[in-house]
Order: sequence, then structure tokens, then C-alpha cells
Amino acid sequence: MEIKTVGIACDHAGYALKKFVVEYLESHNIPFKDYGTYSDLSCDYPDFAHELGEAISNGDVYPGIGICGSGEGMAMTLNKHKGVRAALVWNPEIAQLTRQHNDANILVMPGRFIDNKTAEKIMDEFFKTPFEGGRHEKRVNKIDL
Repeated sequence: MEIKTVGIACDHAGYALKKFVVEYLESHNIPFKDYGTYSDLSCDYPDFAHELGEAISNGDVYPGIGICGSGEGMAMTLNKHKGVRAALVWNPEIAQLTRQHNDANILVMPGRFIDNKTAEKIMDEFFKTPFEGGRHEKRVNKIDL
């Protein structure tokens, strides 16, 4: 995967994991843009997911990482944006498959259900795995309405 600038967004339930993600990106010299939230105070995930989704759609950042408690709300909101393929991932194997087969461009992680070590392995797989194309490309091309 060719990384431009990674966009990051989370809600209060994903804030702790987002802090770890920022440390990971900085330690790997990967540029990023943080779309919030910036604390663990209660907030609404769509407010931050929409900013990230729009940035991916416009090509301002690529790829993205979204985090909320279960990952579900963030993924649902992100996938409303044209050209976004946000994948909810909870282990490294899913990260690999969603890149290979679905050309996922936003990694969504469930902040309340994975630890930092698992998140690190997930990001390693997500960033290093290319899209296979071929038989998968025609399927991916059918996603947007």
C-alpha cells in the first residue's frame, strides 16, 4: 500500500487506542492527520467519522484509521462516503484479507475489544498488504452506488 498521509478519527471510546496509534505512526515515520476527538469526554462518533470519510473521498489523506468502542458505528458512518471502503478489523488475518480482497482504504478498530499489541499487528498487516486485484477488482468496482 502506498501511504500518502494517514487520516485518523475516533470517539471517546476509541481515544485511548488512538493515542497508541499515533505513537505507532510516529515511530514508523508515517505522516498523519488527526480529525479528532482529542479527549475521552463523551462525544458523537459521526462528527469525526464524517470528516475522515470526506478526506478519503477527496483524496486529502490515504489511507485512514477509525476507532470507536465496537468499531461498528465508525464503520457504518465512514462507509456512507463515496469511495470509502472502511473495514472493521479485530485481528491481523482480517486486516490482510480486507486489503487483499476488498482494497479497504480505512482500517476500523474496536477500541474496547482489542489491546495495543493486537492493534500493532493489525496495522502492520493493513499497511503492508497490497490489493490483489484480478477477480476481486470487479467486485470492488460494484460497491459504490
